[in-house]
Amino acid sequence: MVMADEVNNNPFNISGVTALFQVFDMPQSLNFYRDILGFKVIMSSGEGDDVDWVLMRLNDTELMLNTAYEKPNRPQSPDSLRNDWHNDVSLYFGCPDTDDLYAYLIKKGLKIKKPEITGYGWKALSLHDPDGYRLCFHWPLQNA
Repeated sequence: MVMADEVNNNPFNISGVTALFQVFDMPQSLNFYRDILGFKVIMSSGEGDDVDWVLMRLNDTELMLNTAYEKPNRPQSPDSLRNDWHNDVSLYFGCPDTDDLYAYLIKKGLKIKKPEITGYGWKALSLHDPDGYRLCFHWPLQNA
């Protein structure tokens, strides 16, 4: 795979990017991202798990979660039409140990498929979070 040289013609100091996911059930999402995947809550809109917003970090990766509904307006169950659009969103994480991650997640009770070799020469473990957002943990085969 050919990788482009890093060229920055921008005079501004811009670094990093953080995704924001709208989630239906914050405690359930925190259980997934914090308790299973290992993200740490860096900032939060309140105390405990039943909050409206969090900023999380795992190594050099940040992710924000925000409740999709304010508590008085939250429906009893997620809107399936809204969640269908979540499958259009994918986050790709660099992960050289996809087989170890797979074994760990299976032990945590997740029902997921084994890592696969992609058409672009990477080993990838794909899964969905509780809200249907796609997460892919992958690494180039020549570097594995």
